[in-house]
Amino acid sequence: MLLKRIAVALLVGLPACTQGALPAATPPAATPPALAPHAAAQPAASAAAAPATADAGSPSPPEHSHVCGSAHHRFKNAAKWAKIFDDPSRDEWQKPAAVIQALALSPDARVVDIGAGTGYFTVRLARAVPRGKVVAVDIEPTLLQYIDHRAQKEHLGNVSTALGNAKSPNVKGPIDLALVVDTYHHIEDRPAYFHGVLHELSPHGRVVIVDFRMGKLPVGPPEKYRIPPEQTTREMKQAGYKKCGSYDKLPYQYVLEFGLRCQAG
Repeated sequence: MLLKRIAVALLVGLPACTQGALPAATPPAATPPALAPHAAAQPAASAAAAPATADAGSPSPPEHSHVCGSAHHRFKNAAKWAKIFDDPSRDEWQKPAAVIQALALSPDARVVDIGAGTGYFTVRLARAVPRGKVVAVDIEPTLLQYIDHRAQKEHLGNVSTALGNAKSPNVKGPIDLALVVDTYHHIEDRPAYFHGVLHELSPHGRVVIVDFRMGKLPVGPPEKYRIPPEQTTREMKQAGYKKCGSYDKLPYQYVLEFGLRCQAG
């Protein structure tokens, strides 16, 4: 489904969960379609995955950077994490340009980035909505300071930051798009968290969740920390949302769109 309205994207930024070994380059995809209206469920997840192997030269907090499933994990050293979050090789599998194109953002979209990390998606969204706003949200003040500096350096005057917490992004609406990238599995009480977000959405506001599939993957957290798409859908419905669409062109991740109401395709 095209996400045509003003988009306030709650970008929950890439957690250190993804610091595992990066995959070999994948062939470029064709022009990505917009998020497809909800039809069939995601393909069944494959069985048992092996944990990703951390690069020898990268930081290696215990349990693949996890207290995972919890928003309480801390990422205090912004410069250190920027080397991981913004590693150019991430583009090969995260495909940020394809994701943003599929969102079909209006140029005046207002975008909120929850758990924005070092701003990997924040700055890209800011360029996609030149007349809009992007609010980068994280629970770590040092990361928000990093994003403030990065936005200033890259001359992105439509980026601001907000300090969230484990229960709320602390951003007032109207929010038109909440984009949650590689972070849904870090949030502890997800139905309660996103029920709160629901009240800040615009009438046609959306939450789009990008997270890792089950099975053996060369990137992402160990399988025991991932949330299968069926569970994500169930939890979002519990929070008061309808499933409105999906996008299946990423090699290791599912993309699901939710809203209070779904627009016609």
